[in-house]
Amino acid sequence: MSLSYWEQTSYFKDIDVAIIGSGIVGLNAALTLKKKNNNLKIIVLESGMLPSGASSKNAGFACFGSPSELLDDLKKHTEDEVFSLVEKRWKGLLRLKKNLGNKNIDFHNWGGYEVFDSKKSFDACASQIEYLNKHTAPIIGIKKVYKNADNKIKQFGFRDVNHMILNTAEAQIDTGKMIHALISKVRNAGIEIMNGFKVSRIEDDGKNVSIFTSDKLVFKSKKVIIATNGFAKQLLPAYQVDPARAQVIITHPIKKLNFKGTFHFDEGFYYFRNIGNRVLIGGGRNLDFKTEETTELGLTNLVQKKLEHILKTMILPDKEHSIDMRWSGIMGVGPQKTSIVKATSKNVFCAVRMGGMGVAIGSLVGEEVAELVSESL
Repeated sequence: MSLSYWEQTSYFKDIDVAIIGSGIVGLNAALTLKKKNNNLKIIVLESGMLPSGASSKNAGFACFGSPSELLDDLKKHTEDEVFSLVEKRWKGLLRLKKNLGNKNIDFHNWGGYEVFDSKKSFDACASQIEYLNKHTAPIIGIKKVYKNADNKIKQFGFRDVNHMILNTAEAQIDTGKMIHALISKVRNAGIEIMNGFKVSRIEDDGKNVSIFTSDKLVFKSKKVIIATNGFAKQLLPAYQVDPARAQVIITHPIKKLNFKGTFHFDEGFYYFRNIGNRVLIGGGRNLDFKTEETTELGLTNLVQKKLEHILKTMILPDKEHSIDMRWSGIMGVGPQKTSIVKATSKNVFCAVRMGGMGVAIGSLVGEEVAELVSESL
């Protein structure tokens, strides 16, 4: 690509901070830096027409941990680590609401449910409800965050669901409205978002960072933030961030849908919710982890058939329904649930590995990396 004099001087001269990735993290980092210093020239580079990973493709769960997830985390992490992460997720959700407003993200606190078809799995979680409430109450500000919800199974019309546990503080948002509101806020702050810029590599010479794009454009920035999450290995091959594809389907509107809320099933490998009077269901990467460890957006027959099966036999067993849309998004996961927010060289910083919790922690992670960059300017 060759640029005109006007393009080079208007867009690519004297850049203070270039942010790679226009998702939740990258956009919040841009806003935080601009608030700290309005004179900074900040650009956000995005490879796709819209955010390419999960920020505009996720299921819109405003969640911080189902009982089975937290109990599984406690097998691998200390108690302090697990509930510190819950606190970060909760504070991140509060920050998201504060920054954008409930109306702009279509926030609804209809509760979140973990559904069980196995008595053994339910008993393991139900026996720890008191313990989980003891540790989450000071964080959330609700005495009983988790409680039995078996009485709602019939009302919701589910089949082959034997037990449910309610998370009273879990909510849902409209992912599209959220990212649209963030982009509008960033542009109104005078920050340029450039779509169609696929960064192939970066080089930090100690003074500036050279940014190389796939169409052979090269320009410099004083500082660079890598906020590409599931695509992080393309620029950070040494870091433990693996892509994880999540496939999703959504139905056409359904007459007299019996439930509202967000739902987790099979240790969170499947999840579903209402969107108005439609049903969204996603997940299934546990069916073939290797295939779903990819940065390719796409669908597989194996996962799609499983999602349709759960939809037909468990969620909507007595309801006529048809599929309206199918899509996938790319998450960033790793051996730990914690995010990687650090300097990778003198002038390059990263904020990656959201672990499927970008909605919850993305705002705070963006602020964290912005603080590191601000201190170095």
